Amino acid sequence: MGSVTTKKHASGLEYVDVDTPLCKARIFMQGAQIDLFQPKGKKPLLWVSSADDYQPGSGIRGGIPICWPWFGMTDNPDWPQHGFARTSLWTLESVQMRSEAVELKFALQITEENRQYWPHDTRVEVMFILADTLTVSLTNTNLSDQPVPLTQALHTYFPINDIHQLRASGFEGSQYIEFGEGPYQQTTDEVVFDRETDRVYTQLSQNQQLHTPDGIIEVGRENSQSAVLWNPWIDKSQRLSRFNSDDYLSMVCLEAANVLEDKLTLAPNESHTLTTKVGWKA
Repeated sequence: MGSVTTKKHASGLEYVDVDTPLCKARIFMQGAQIDLFQPKGKKPLLWVSSADDYQPGSGIRGGIPICWPWFGMTDNPDWPQHGFARTSLWTLESVQMRSEAVELKFALQITEENRQYWPHDTRVEVMFILADTLTVSLTNTNLSDQPVPLTQALHTYFPINDIHQLRASGFEGSQYIEFGEGPYQQTTDEVVFDRETDRVYTQLSQNQQLHTPDGIIEVGRENSQSAVLWNPWIDKSQRLSRFNSDDYLSMVCLEAANVLEDKLTLAPNESHTLTTKVGWKA
């Protein structure tokens, strides 16, 4: 069946270590952030910068940071970029060991400090299903009697070996804004990379593929009509924190999201689950 154990990183951060016949994984309590997922006999499916030192209070530069309850910056420049969930401590609520998968559910308690940013009465949980593929589901529930607006993303970093050889496909029929600037542009099915890329796609189909020298990574989404495709390229790599200047060569982000026209407004007592599923194509 395998094992699920709680351990402590050298930096002091606690994490859950998963080792089963199907995969190895590691999920930190801070941010409920998974930084390792490796199906047995295959290469890892998540990328982390070697420059990251896993310090408390800083989101890990890689894996899947949870951007919640907003994506990017707000109108208030003093508020944290991508929200506060990725640097907050989550609680491991349940572990289910099954023959085909391990299921772990984490919940975020809103602290008094964070209520200055988020005065709404909501519950937010994330479920990880760990098998030979990785499924991450982020569920919001509005517990109040007022509508609650939010944006969010599962900010997945993928290892792609060589950005110059990467092809991303599955974008036909969608449109995108680059660098947050309109108007929308139409796109072709495939994307190649020769410069900084920072696109928010809308009206996007539920499945994309990353064609890498090591194989094809399949990326699926549910309850998401938007996604973010990002590679910082050369100049921005030199300005990013916890990121080596040549890291752009070996990573790309393709993020399941609810942003722009796909943003959420939860009615009273309404729930919404954003899901991403990733795996190596057989």
